[in-house]
Amino acid sequence: MVFDDQLDVIEAFKRGELEKDVVVVVRFQGPRANGMPELHKLTPPLGVLQNRGFKVALVTDGRMSGASGKVPCAIHCSPEALLDGAIGLIRDGDMIRVDAVNGTLEALVDADVWATREMVAIPPPVSGMGRELFGMFRGLADEAEKGASAMLAGAGL
Repeated sequence: MVFDDQLDVIEAFKRGELEKDVVVVVRFQGPRANGMPELHKLTPPLGVLQNRGFKVALVTDGRMSGASGKVPCAIHCSPEALLDGAIGLIRDGDMIRVDAVNGTLEALVDADVWATREMVAIPPPVSGMGRELFGMFRGLADEAEKGASAMLAGAGL
């Protein structure tokens, strides 16, 4: 199931929509899109699903601390959705394989279907909590893989 905001994941959990084996994809959380907020609010509901016997994983272009616990996570997917990363091509219902043992992430989508997909529309910018003030830095930030820094990107490092 694909979401563009961690609060939408929590609401889907409360409605019982995640009561199944599921890979939760949360995109538009990368350095340029949203400034990489901590997605720690996802750990409790995803952990509850695991405790109920479901196979659960998280895929995001955002970040989580080491406190994510037992939920397998593919974080900092790069390039992020805002920069046309593959995470922006994932749709609800796609089969996703997250292999934490081998460190692989794979969309199990027919190659012809994948090749014709268009990027999902970019959601409106998140406002509040100082996000407007730092919009200039987000617009210049490198991808997470390179440190997500506007200053390092500007220095050509």
